Amino acid sequence: QVQLVESGGGLVPPGGSLRLSCAASGRIFSIDDRGWYRQAPGKKRELVAVILSSNNTDYADSVKGRFAISRDNAKNPVFLQMNSLKPEDTAVYVCNAKIPIRGTRGVVSSYWGQGTQVTVSS
Repeated sequence: QVQLVESGGGLVPPGGSLRLSCAASGRIFSIDDRGWYRQAPGKKRELVAVILSSNNTDYADSVKGRFAISRDNAKNPVFLQMNSLKPEDTAVYVCNAKIPIRGTRGVVSSYWGQGTQVTVSS
């Protein structure tokens, strides 16, 4: 089965940086769109950044200019470089991947990791 595992979270002071990674394992032939989401206490989950199979990217307005999503040439793993971190960035960051179902015509399944905690605090 497909599994996504995030790593790289931790405690960082305001203004610091972290680099998250998300590795996919299992019988994967290809990966389409990938993204990072986050959920802070008392708030709904929000999209942070996405990277398409074309390598085009998009970001939430709150992280533009500070975060950068990337993927390797094999589309695995995916990374989220987070700079100039703010306390408002504190959340559980979750990786998402859309993986085509082999034998179908463009049908994909969406997979989620368990998340990694990012805490920005002095």
